[in-house]
This record gives sequence, structure tokens and C-alpha cells, in this order.
Amino acid sequence: MPVKPSSLERVAKRYSVRNGNRQSLNWLARHLNSFVDAAARARHCELFAAAPIELSAENFDAYALRSDIPLLVDFWADWCSPCRQMAPAFAAAAPQLKPWLRLGKLDTQADQAVAARYAIRTIPTMLILKKSKEIARQSGVMPVQAIVQWARQALRS
Repeated sequence: MPVKPSSLERVAKRYSVRNGNRQSLNWLARHLNSFVDAAARARHCELFAAAPIELSAENFDAYALRSDIPLLVDFWADWCSPCRQMAPAFAAAAPQLKPWLRLGKLDTQADQAVAARYAIRTIPTMLILKKSKEIARQSGVMPVQAIVQWARQALRS
């Protein structure tokens, strides 16, 4: 929750900032907000490990639909050679995308219903879900830097 200048008047008095000096109050609010944001990001970083989580039909909705943290899902299968080829790159992208994205892997062979819900026709396919909405989709093998660049670009748009 952002700190408002009007709520800082007690703090301002304490630090000899006059109540009528809104410019000083705005400056104080801006700097406190950046500190609060940094602290929130630090706490957010600690909430999940920088490694992809194993998704299944049982836990998919908890991560993809009910979480405020965007989810990058790798739809893959064990028998898929390109999927196995991309797995290390996907895992290496996790620390670079933390804390902005949580990464997860869903085995389409084991959880066909979830793959069908998102109309996965080819694997590997990556989806970014934000507050239950698909915001980006990419199929095919990608190296680490391409995954990171694609994901960051998708989050900006």
C-alpha cells in the first residue's frame, strides 16, 4: 500500500518538516514508497525458490489462476526430445526471472486435461499467465537468453 503525503504529517513534524510544505511531504512519500517497494520485492524473492516447480492438475489452478504472481509454464513431455533439450535452459532462466515470474513445468502426457484447456498443440510450448489470463505464448526450443528476453518483453506489454 503506497504511503500518502497526508499520512506523513506526524512523521514530518518529527523531522521538522512544516505541514504546509507539500513538496517536502511528497519527496518523503516518494522515498518511503521506493523503500517499501524494495522491501516488498525482497520478501517476494524469498517466497519461492529460483527453480521451476512441478505443476500437475491438482496444483495448477493454485499457481496459475489464484496467484498474483505471473506464471511461466513450460508444457512438455518426457518422450519429447526438444523438450528435454530445452529443460536446462528453462531451469537456468528461473533465477534471472525471479521475482517477476514464477516458472513451472507441466507434463502434458500426465495432465492432458490442463494442456487441452490451453489448446496446446505442439510441445515444447511456453505460456505466461497473469491473473488467470494468457498474456503470451511461444512454441519451440529456445536458449536461456531468448526465454528471458521473451518473458520480460511479454510482461512489459
